[in-house]
Amino acid sequence: MEQALWAEAQEASLLPVPYYHAVLTVPPTLHPFFRRAPALALDLLFEAVAETLLAVARRRLQARIGFTALLHTWTQKLLYHPHVHCIVPGGGLSEDGTRWIACRPGFFVPYGVLRKVFRGKLLSKLEAAHDQNAFGIAPPLGRHLLERAACQRWVVYAKPPLAGPQQVVRYVSRYTRKIALSNSRILDYDGKEVAFRWRDRAHGNRQKILRLSGPEFARRFVLHVLPAHFVRIRHYGLLSNRVRETALAHCRELVPGGDVAPPVRRHIDKEDRAAACLRLFGKDPTRCPACGQVRMQRLYEWVPSHQLRPIAVAGARAP
Repeated sequence: MEQALWAEAQEASLLPVPYYHAVLTVPPTLHPFFRRAPALALDLLFEAVAETLLAVARRRLQARIGFTALLHTWTQKLLYHPHVHCIVPGGGLSEDGTRWIACRPGFFVPYGVLRKVFRGKLLSKLEAAHDQNAFGIAPPLGRHLLERAACQRWVVYAKPPLAGPQQVVRYVSRYTRKIALSNSRILDYDGKEVAFRWRDRAHGNRQKILRLSGPEFARRFVLHVLPAHFVRIRHYGLLSNRVRETALAHCRELVPGGDVAPPVRRHIDKEDRAAACLRLFGKDPTRCPACGQVRMQRLYEWVPSHQLRPIAVAGARAP
């Protein structure tokens, strides 16, 4: 439900242009910084990603862009692998705001440049925080890790243009409520080992089964529990919350092809969740799951004090 409602809300931010998908990955050498102070390090990661894309687009396209960034921290085997997915419209506004500047067909910006700029920005931010002992890592060790990472080739993975704005929404919405491992992938637990499915991308996404001891499975899983109140989907540039509505309306006026109206937003403010479920999925959660005819009524709710209290329901008698 939350995923579907979020996707509906995002449709109002779509532009009638190609969308690109870039992934910027933190090398394993830097993982100790992220493990010691995850909230700080992940915030610095988002800052580095945003500054990189905005700066490279401004220099290479001479345009101001906007994009959505999503944080992932896991692999199919539940290993720690922090990286950021970025969904970027294929162009931006000129510096004076009078023209829409589209990128070359099938190509956004040079990814070799992205890789170098991203490496420099993230390392400089981590170095400044390390010098203030923000990570609690011994100075010689921290310096050694940063120097090793500076000598490595960083991974910036780029996908071809996504197939239309609707695919962008579907892709992003899958991760709004996603966790590292869904229940459907867990096959068995015999009291000692947990068996779950994973996809081997190195061999054509073939499904395989991995068995881990209970403690090791729990250790890997909790690696991906984010700090409290951490926001893992963020919007930048033209899509940032404070300028999005005005900037997108202006972009639609300038995109070749004339003024383009935004997609119809069907979400109704303060819509009852049962009504939303019926509209989105064709299922009425208030109907009895056994007969499908009787309309169920909620008489009690569980409150934080662990005490039951009655709820007034129209047409229902108190027990």
